[in-house]
Amino acid sequence: MIAERLTAQLLAGPPARDPVEVTRRLLAVQGQDPRGARLAIRARSSGLTAEDVDRALTVDRSLLITWLNRGTLHLVAREDYRWLHALTTPSLFVGNARRLAQEGVTPAAAERGVAAVERALAAEGPLSREQLRERIAAAGVRTEGQALVHLLMLCSLRGLTVRGPVIDRRHAYVLVPDWLGPSEPVDRERALAELARRYLAGHGPAEDRDLARWAGLPLRDARAGLSAIASELRERPDGLLDLARAPVAAELPPPRLLGAFDPVLLGWRSREALLDGNESVVTVNGLFRPFALVGARAVATWNISRGEVALAPFAPLAPKEKHALDTDAKDVVRYLASASAS
Repeated sequence: MIAERLTAQLLAGPPARDPVEVTRRLLAVQGQDPRGARLAIRARSSGLTAEDVDRALTVDRSLLITWLNRGTLHLVAREDYRWLHALTTPSLFVGNARRLAQEGVTPAAAERGVAAVERALAAEGPLSREQLRERIAAAGVRTEGQALVHLLMLCSLRGLTVRGPVIDRRHAYVLVPDWLGPSEPVDRERALAELARRYLAGHGPAEDRDLARWAGLPLRDARAGLSAIASELRERPDGLLDLARAPVAAELPPPRLLGAFDPVLLGWRSREALLDGNESVVTVNGLFRPFALVGARAVATWNISRGEVALAPFAPLAPKEKHALDTDAKDVVRYLASASAS
């Protein structure tokens, strides 16, 4: 099962050629950590730099970041934005309204904030979060604490804005019609089928509950999507589902450094097979730390200090494994050297 999932994730087998190929395969890459999202691309591709991700966001407009699955920021391909938004955001409005109220933002104030964002982006073009903070505050709306984040999330949930280009090392917000063009109606049944198909392409084998948790949808929706593509599926002896045309599992990947919030930890209900008793070290208070993968197991956490990667192994590493991780660490530094967004 692990080898099949690593192959689906592009961590094993032939690497991808560009950031869009990785993102399309995974469908949605958790994106609240800009470095982590870029490192997810690195680990699944070859010969790229973080600047290639920024180019896809800024010049090609082929990628974007916005609030989707589970109410979390995700990196997605532009052609997947609208149907994923239609499926995964309706259930998020209640929680968003509750958080705004907790931050002291009344419904009327929230409306003024949204209007200020829409007005500013229409008149001025792409703006950073701090620039939008100024525009919202000028409209007499609270932006302290987490109020700003949840106001910007409300704009996203309404389909008004996404995070598009990287400008002056900051990720800017844009109006959806300006950046992506006019929208078309989304057929929910077809979207659920596409969700199931694409989820398994990047996460199979899996079960219906894995899909429901990853997408942040009710189990009935996950089952409806899987039922719609039943003719494309095969059920494994262990009861998990996969696409009938899924690639043959590749050999386990060489030792590799994965970034914060890597998709391989977020696609299924359980991550025990990868973390092997070290979950409390890799995942802390909802944060997913960068970690080293050797074979099919996490063997260390890591961070970058003064431009160098520092490993914190869970147990002594074999010399061959340590050498391979040190080599990959140099590639991490090379890759991130061009990053333009914080």
